[in-house]
Formats: sequence, C-alpha cells, structure tokens
Amino acid sequence: MKVTKAEFVISAVGPNQYPEDALPEIALAGRSNVGKSSLINRMISRKNLARTSSTPGKTQHMNYYRINDMMYYVDFPGYGYAKVSKVQRAAWGKMVEKYLAERETLKLVLLVVDLRHPPTADDRMMHEWLKHYDIPMCVIATKADKIPKTRLPRHIKIVKETLGILPGDSFIPFSSELGLGRDELWALIESRIASGEQLEGPESDADS
Repeated sequence: MKVTKAEFVISAVGPNQYPEDALPEIALAGRSNVGKSSLINRMISRKNLARTSSTPGKTQHMNYYRINDMMYYVDFPGYGYAKVSKVQRAAWGKMVEKYLAERETLKLVLLVVDLRHPPTADDRMMHEWLKHYDIPMCVIATKADKIPKTRLPRHIKIVKETLGILPGDSFIPFSSELGLGRDELWALIESRIASGEQLEGPESDADS
C-alpha cells in the first residue's frame, strides 16, 4: 500500500473515545518496548508519527492512527512492565479485553514479539487468548536485522515452538530498520480489510 496520508487521531482510554467512522482497525499488542511504534512508522514510511520511547510503559492509552482515510492502526499499551502498578496493569488489561471482545471494526491483531528472545509468559498468554477466541492475528517477530542470517532460522523456530504456531498460522519476521516483512504485512492487512468479515469476539467480562 502506498501511504499518502497518516495522522495521529486520539489516545483513547475507553469506548466513548474510539472513532465512530467505522473504518477497519488493525490492533498491535506486545510487551513494553518491543517496537510497536517503530513498526507503525515503518509501515507508513514516516519517521516519528507513532511516538517511540526508550522508557518502557510509555504508551498508557490506545493510540489511534488513521491511514489514507481508509483504516486505523491501534497501538495497545505495552504489557509486562513491572514498574507499572498492578492497578494500572489491571485497568489496561480490562480496557484491551473489552476492546477485543466488542470492537466490531477490528479486522486483525498483530502480536508483536522480539525475535531475539523466546516469547515471554505474557506473550504466550496473549497468543493463547487470541487463539482461544478465534480472533484473527499475525505474529510479528521484530528486530530480525539484529540476528545474523545464519541464526535466523533457529530464532524463528524457537518463537514458533514457544507460542505453538502451527503451519498455516500467520507469522512474519520483521525489521523496522530495514523494512523486512513490510510488503508481506501490507498484503495481509489489505486482504483482511478487503474480506469485509466481521469478528465474533468473546462475550466480554469487562462489565461483570
């Protein structure tokens, strides 16, 4: 996709702040500092639209970015950062779960992991949750440029085995520095948007 227009729209903290124009949404989930903002910037060929930070836990809301007036990237708060209070982590988790369960315009979740390291317990939990509720997702293994090419297959194997990724599941090695995986990911996103399918998420427990 050629991106001619990209803009930050809102840092939302709940459904009453989500955009109401019904454009398709592509959500990004992953641990703090895994590179979600850098991935967005690479996908839209902008250097700093999505706000990156060396401080884990910086993203505390759901950041909406409108692309070509035809879709949104939705950047979730990063999970797994110990210095964030338990109360704050619980609030983020409730917000994200409610979104995943109820957001009709959600088309795909990108589960972003660091290819250099085995997926964390939080990564595994998120993958299992999305899988259990049959929410379309793609695992994006970032920082592929940091690994020697000879060792790349081994790292990919570790990530796939740790998460239980099966043949046919969507998995893309990615580099925000080099653009590796960008075209493949855009093709996947465009196919999800074109399909017009509506998600049937789980019944939300957020209000119970």
